[in-house]
Amino acid sequence: MNLAKLSANGQITVPVEVRRRLRLVPGDKVLFIEKPNGEVVVANAALSALVDAQQAFAGAADDFGVTDEEDVQSLVDEVRDRGRAS
Repeated sequence: MNLAKLSANGQITVPVEVRRRLRLVPGDKVLFIEKPNGEVVVANAALSALVDAQQAFAGAADDFGVTDEEDVQSLVDEVRDRGRAS
């Protein structure tokens, strides 16, 4: 367990162990997520956004029939060709 003290300005210093675990570096944004049970979870906002994006795209490869790198390249080429035709 790590403990941080809240300053009069509402600021906290994230303990070094937590910074390391969340891979936080100066300038990163920290996300506070409240769960339905009232528990608050602290997360690295950038990593959370990446996880959300991965979840949003789950199954997209199957939907587009993408099974390997060649399929990805074919889709990229197709989109580029459409852009040139416009």
